[in-house]
Amino acid sequence: MPVAPLDAAELAVVERNGFVESRHLGVAVVLRPDGSELLTLGDAGAPFLPRSSMKPLQALACLSAGADLSGERLALAMASHAGTDRHAEVARGILESAGLTEDALGCPAAWPSDTWTRDELVRDHGVPSPLRMNCSGKHAAMLLTCVANGWSTADYLDPQHPLQAHIREVIERLVGERLTTTAIDGCGAPVYTMSLTGLARAIQRIATSSQRSPFALHRSAGALVRAVRENPWTIDGPGRGDTIVIERLNVFSKMGAEGVQVMTAPDGTTVALKMLDGSNRAAHAVALRLLEKAGALTPAAVADTLSALPLTISGGGREVGVIRATV
Repeated sequence: MPVAPLDAAELAVVERNGFVESRHLGVAVVLRPDGSELLTLGDAGAPFLPRSSMKPLQALACLSAGADLSGERLALAMASHAGTDRHAEVARGILESAGLTEDALGCPAAWPSDTWTRDELVRDHGVPSPLRMNCSGKHAAMLLTCVANGWSTADYLDPQHPLQAHIREVIERLVGERLTTTAIDGCGAPVYTMSLTGLARAIQRIATSSQRSPFALHRSAGALVRAVRENPWTIDGPGRGDTIVIERLNVFSKMGAEGVQVMTAPDGTTVALKMLDGSNRAAHAVALRLLEKAGALTPAAVADTLSALPLTISGGGREVGVIRATV
């Protein structure tokens, strides 16, 4: 059964003029660099949907199936991007390398989530596009993988498709669990239930892999992490959470819809969390505080990064409160 409120812990609060206005309950797990559990808050063994925090696993599966991706294209394969012109161009480049066009994308059309880009499109009488959808990089990578293997592209999102079967197999290897429930993510791709501990384990295995490993999957994982750290703009967007923490702290960070967040510090310490109310607004703050508590990040570095995140509460046009981690 999914996590119930009685099996969760308070992870963050929202304060307005010193009054606690809202509380975020959730589940979190912290793994030491050696993979052992350092801290668990709530029932980290209960099944949940990791949403876009699963993208690193999907991208790695595409690489292991022969997708020719590197640099910013590889980083975009695991992005939940803001839909800027630069993001859209990289996604288009992946498609062109496969001999495909935007019409092949199975993700829905969307406006950019980046405000400036969206406003510019509106002024230019633009329309929503699948390339602007935050999952277009993942979908383009999936299509490239299909072309590389001679698999059909029209039905690449079908859970029974050879691509999705391969992705599921790789995910099970990384998570160390059998995936028993399949759902459909907002972009149309399959997403699987797993435990929070399982997700943390998988992300840690990816984030701590080396390109010099004797194992091909680990070499590919090392390339993926390097691509993200060298191109943090791809993963999210200017002034947005994952991009900010990667740029400032060199962590490996990936958010997921409905209050999911994973982070791995440079020393390998890994955090995974899920907010029960589905809100992402406090997720980065909680993950950073947990890494600080584990000794993986310094208090000064965390404080500096938190100051750059959108954690303030406004009233009458001025700052009157804050979104604050309580872990």
